[in-house]
This record gives sequence, structure tokens and C-alpha cells, in this order.
Amino acid sequence: MTDRRTLLKSSAAASVVALAPQMLKAQGNSDPLKIGLIGCGGRGTGAVTQALAADSGVILWSLADLFAPGIERALQQTKNFGKQIQVTPERQFTGLDAFQQLINSGVDIVLLGTPPGFRPQHLRAAIEAGKHVFAEKPVAVDMHGVHSVMESAKLAQKKNLSIQHGFCWRFDPGAREGYAKVHNGELGRLISVYGTYLANPVKPLDTSAPPAGMSQLEWQIRNWFNFEWLSAGPLVEQCIHTVDKVAWALNDVDPVAVVASGGRAQKQDASNIYDHYNVAYEYPNGVIAHVGQRQYGSAHTEVQDRIFCEKGMLHVSNFSQSTIKDASGKRSWRFRAAAGQERNPYQVCHNEFFQAIRAGQTINTGEYMARSTALGLFGREAAHSGQRLLWKDFWNTNQDQAPDFSDLNTDFPVPAIPRPGTHKVS
Repeated sequence: MTDRRTLLKSSAAASVVALAPQMLKAQGNSDPLKIGLIGCGGRGTGAVTQALAADSGVILWSLADLFAPGIERALQQTKNFGKQIQVTPERQFTGLDAFQQLINSGVDIVLLGTPPGFRPQHLRAAIEAGKHVFAEKPVAVDMHGVHSVMESAKLAQKKNLSIQHGFCWRFDPGAREGYAKVHNGELGRLISVYGTYLANPVKPLDTSAPPAGMSQLEWQIRNWFNFEWLSAGPLVEQCIHTVDKVAWALNDVDPVAVVASGGRAQKQDASNIYDHYNVAYEYPNGVIAHVGQRQYGSAHTEVQDRIFCEKGMLHVSNFSQSTIKDASGKRSWRFRAAAGQERNPYQVCHNEFFQAIRAGQTINTGEYMARSTALGLFGREAAHSGQRLLWKDFWNTNQDQAPDFSDLNTDFPVPAIPRPGTHKVS
């Protein structure tokens, strides 16, 4: 069995032996497209339902999860798709090698929905095998993983394979129209950005140690959101949407530097993640983009994005709810969906993905996914270290949080909570 670190450090060059992959040349036809899901949690199963709804020729062919109950839930939640569900017992895979068994099961397209700590490994394996991929956000938990995703994106380009991303706001019709107005200069020069993701705690730990008979490793994986090597922490796992909208507002140019703070105001459990961050990204031309993130119980919640420009402010407050106010504060525009327009960004994502595959077109957002994930890591590491970080230096770091393990019985202690002033960016 190959562990996560070993696979990530394998040479991408060795996989270029087959530059003629199982490319779907389905232009103009309705041949079945066999999909497989790796990671049968809520978001993974959601992605499957959207893929099935996107194209009546999509067939759910196989499922993989570390634990069998996830597969059972996915089958239950997709049963209404009838003949599109063709997952025989022989194509239901569990365990640490389940991802590779699924990739080898005859699928055309792989959907990645596991905890993000495994995303770079699974993406690499799927691309090496010649599969198109949908990858949920974020795509890594550390810069070692980011660099691996960049390599996989280059390999996919050589093989004419598609990689579709899961940064759902980029598919929201209202946000698309609003950000286009910022980019085309309709609001004048961009001055600053303020984005918030203030939420309730997500899957908090209810125990301080594994139950009897369960290893530390398995316990952490079952409670993956609470451990940074699996989730990347809340700034990168959940608030990455807000971070990505910062990148979107700035036309995906590189930042210059970042200063951030954070900590554990409410959390007192055995996890090693923070529960709040405040981040100030410094961009060229003096633009500052602020991100406020927290997961507090019994507190105000909101997900808001405000892009301040010379002639007004774009306000994105919910899916398909984008407005612009002029310099006087008067609303000058709001998004209005066209009749029959699909407004669910998750569905738009898969509609566009499968339409491109049917048309013989390649979508490769791998590099973009990696860079937006890195932007989140940039803010996280600034908060953890307490230092002002420069993007040009941070991009060349290679932090690797992956533990070495080959089975679930590994005794892997929870890494220490980062302490500003002592935590080192490596």
C-alpha cells in the first residue's frame, strides 16, 4: 500500500508514458459517461446528484469511501435517479486503497469529495490514469499539496484531460455578472475588499480522545474537520469561498503580502484548529483586501462580500443576490435572473463540466484551484506565525503536514496548536 506522502512525492514525469489517455471523444453523441465518487460525505454525494442531473447519459458506476456507511448513504440519496445508478456490490470500495480501486473500475470521470488532506494524492492518481476530474475545494492543506496539484494540472494539460473546480461562487450567475462589472471598469478603480464568513461551529468534537478500540488516526479521520492536516482549518476549508472571491475581485493577480491574526476564542476541545481569523491581504496599487472568518456558537452569522470602487460598491450577499450601490449609497443595479436560468451554482458547475466533455472541449482549472487554495494558506500561516509574509517567499515554501501511515491502526498524536511568535513557516 502506498501512503499519502510517498505518492505525493512520486515523479509526475513517470506518468507521462501515456499521453493518449482515455479521452472522451463524445462530441455530438450521447454515449454513457461513467462517473465514480471518492469520498461519500455530504458534499461528495451532492456533487454526484448534480452530475447525474447535468446529463441524462451520466451513469454512477462506482463508489469509494474509507468507511462502508458512507457508500450506503450515497446509494440511498441517489436512488431516485433510477437506471442512472449502476453501482454493483463489486464496485463499492472501502479502505485506504479504495480510491485506486475506483479509478481502475472503468470510470471515465472521477469526482473527489474526501477531506482535502487527501485531495492532491487522489487528483494525481486520477490524472495519471487518464480520467477527467471534478475536485471539491480546497485542493490541499499545505504548500506541498499545492505544488503537487500544480504538477497534476500540467500533466492533465498534456493529456487533454479536464479538471473542474468546486469554488461554487464562481458559477453563481449573480456574482458572475457583478464581478464582470468590476472587471470591465464600470465602477472605476477598485479600492478595497471586505469579505466575511461568520458561521456556527462545524462538526465540533464531542470527545477528547478516541473511543476504546479506535486508533488516533482513525479517530482524527472520522472527525476530520477538527484537524489541520485533514481539513486545513476553517479559513481554508470553509472560508476559502470568501478568500477565492477576494482573488476573483482582484482578477486573480498575485498579492504582495499578508498580515493576519487568529486563535481559539470558544474552542476548548482536543482539536488543533483555530475558530477565528482576521486577514489583511496587500495587493499591488495599495489595494487591501480584508477577510473576517469565525465559527462561534450563539453569535451573529453572515457571508458577505463588499468590493469598494471609485464609483460604487458591489455587494454579494447570497446566491443570485448581487447589488451595486453608487457613491451616494443609492442602489443602481441588482441581478435579475433570466427566465428559466439555472441559479444553483453547484448545478451550473456540473452543467458546464459535462457540456464541455460532450463537446470535446477541455476545462483545466487545476492551476487556478491551487493558487486560490494557496491564498487561503497564505493567510492562515500569517496568523499562525504572527509574521507579515511575502507572497514571493511563501509560494516557494513546502510545508508538508502528511503523516506516514499505511493502515488505520497507526498511532498518530494530534499536532500541537500553532502559537504566533513560535510557529515557523516552512
